[in-house]
Amino acid sequence: MDRELLERELTAVVARRRLLDHPFYRRWERGELDASELAAYAAQYRHLEAALPGLLGGVAAGTESGPGRDAVLRTLADEVGPPSHLELFDGFAAAVEAPSDPPAPATTALLDLQRRRVAQGPVTGLAALLAYELQVPEVAASKAEGLRTHHRLGADATRFWDLHAGLDVEHASWSLDALAALTEDPAPVVEAAAEAAGGWWAFLDERLARGEDRRQAGSACGRYGGSPPSRTAGR
Repeated sequence: MDRELLERELTAVVARRRLLDHPFYRRWERGELDASELAAYAAQYRHLEAALPGLLGGVAAGTESGPGRDAVLRTLADEVGPPSHLELFDGFAAAVEAPSDPPAPATTALLDLQRRRVAQGPVTGLAALLAYELQVPEVAASKAEGLRTHHRLGADATRFWDLHAGLDVEHASWSLDALAALTEDPAPVVEAAAEAAGGWWAFLDERLARGEDRRQAGSACGRYGGSPPSRTAGR
């Protein structure tokens, strides 16, 4: 498939779910996320980062030897390091004191979506991963700047995001090369990318909603001098 056409198709898909336009990331850019929101975000994102080498390995395993498979393996090699990108992410997670929480529903749904698309074949699997990878450079740069400016976090805490602000320009390019080599039909690529972009948007929706729930609970505690009143009080 023509690579320029493929890139235009995917760029149009992700533009409809541009993650930096999401209210959660808008709050991140403005320094409005509190410590608990950053910690909860890191706990959930870690599940996605931990799954990425396996997803890339699944794509590579389903791809015949050639330029497409080589491109995927280059990205996988970067992910596993050393140091692995998960190790770098843990520097951020430690800095914001992320808990060891299980995957929340939207995190689980996004992981299931990615695994299902990889299981369907390398074309849909790679397209699903590209829906985020194409956005990573600008998203990672924005996150790192927000963490430095508003939360005064140091280099160890921002290294993961600083790295991806540059490295994922290459990763996205390699993945586009691989997809162009693997298929002549843009339809399954667009479908898988659109679904994955929606999954990432839902992931942020959940982070935004959970943060709002915590703020409302804290406000209620403040008004009533402790725990919020029972829903059944006065009945």
